[in-house]
Amino acid sequence: MTELLHAPRLTVPVSERDHLKGSPTASVTLVEYGDYQCPYCGAAHPIVKEVQRLMGDELLFAFRHFPLTQVHRYAGIAAEAAEAAGAQGRFWEMHDELFEHQDHLAPPDLLSHAEALGLDVDRFAEELESRAHEPRVREDFMSGIRSGVNGTPTFFINDVRHNGGYDLASLLDAVRSAAP
Repeated sequence: MTELLHAPRLTVPVSERDHLKGSPTASVTLVEYGDYQCPYCGAAHPIVKEVQRLMGDELLFAFRHFPLTQVHRYAGIAAEAAEAAGAQGRFWEMHDELFEHQDHLAPPDLLSHAEALGLDVDRFAEELESRAHEPRVREDFMSGIRSGVNGTPTFFINDVRHNGGYDLASLLDAVRSAAP
């Protein structure tokens, strides 16, 4: 119990501003700070999807950008691409596409992903070129810094940082333990 009292907490509460998946009345909220080019986030992606499937309406999932641009050349532009897709109502589709094709995140690849998803590619390209979504990505990143995020992936369960593993058994157990 004392461990929970001293664990870092989410400083920016989950809201409609976030990209959310699941029931808004869920008893457990899982927030991931992630980087589309991070191999550990790539490994966690199918695990998070399985936790979502197993928890069903008991879980609300939010993804926030934490691009580690010093080590991942395309992480920032990939996060902006997800936001540009989100502006066309396709955030989650692009989110999955980016994680499933982590080795194809250069700008020409992002345009191919947008085309594959049936997005308005001209609008998408213009938003990437103008860096229209960079402020949103920076907001997520700064909220992560304020919450004690220093690597990816970092998970928060009901606003408390999860310091355990993110293999299926560990993450699922932690999420289930947070349910009332």
